[in-house]
Amino acid sequence: MLWLLEELESIRSFLGMGGDVLMMLFVLTLLLWVLVIERYLFFFLECPKLVKSTIGNWQDRPDKLSSRARHIRIAMISQVSLDVKRNLPMIKTLIALCPLLGLLGTVVGMVQVFDVLAVTGTGSPRAMASGISKATIPTMAGMVAALSGLYFSALLEKRADRVTHKVADSMQH
Repeated sequence: MLWLLEELESIRSFLGMGGDVLMMLFVLTLLLWVLVIERYLFFFLECPKLVKSTIGNWQDRPDKLSSRARHIRIAMISQVSLDVKRNLPMIKTLIALCPLLGLLGTVVGMVQVFDVLAVTGTGSPRAMASGISKATIPTMAGMVAALSGLYFSALLEKRADRVTHKVADSMQH
C-alpha cells in the first residue's frame, strides 16, 4: 500500500513539473486509453457474437441471390463494419491532439521563461529551470502518448478490417 502512495506522489510531482497543460494531456491520454481498452474488450467479448449472429442471419435467409438479398447483404456487412470501427475515429483524433497539446505546453513554458527573464533581468538558470521543464516535459509526454496510441490504433484498424472481410467472405451466396 505504501508503494502505491509513493507512486501516486511521483506521478503528482511529474504532472506538477509540466504545468496545467500536462494535466490536460494526462486527461486526454487517459481518455485515449479508455477508448482503446474498450475496443479490445469489444473485440474479445462482443465481436465473436456479432459475427456469428450476422452470418447466422444470412445463412437462415432462403433467398440469397435476388437484388433485394444483395442489398440486405451489403447492409449487414456495413452494420458490422460500423460496429467494429466504432470509436476508431475518436482514437485517431485523440492521437493527433496529443502532440499538439504537447506543443502548447512548450509555448506556455517558454512564455514562463520569458516572464522570468523580464522580472529578473538576468539569465539565471535557476530562475528559468521551472519554465524550461514546463516547456519540455509536455512535449515529450505528448509524443510518447501519441506514439503508443498510434501503434494500438493501427492494430485495432487491422482487426476491424479483418473482421469485416471475414463476415463478407462468409456471406457469399
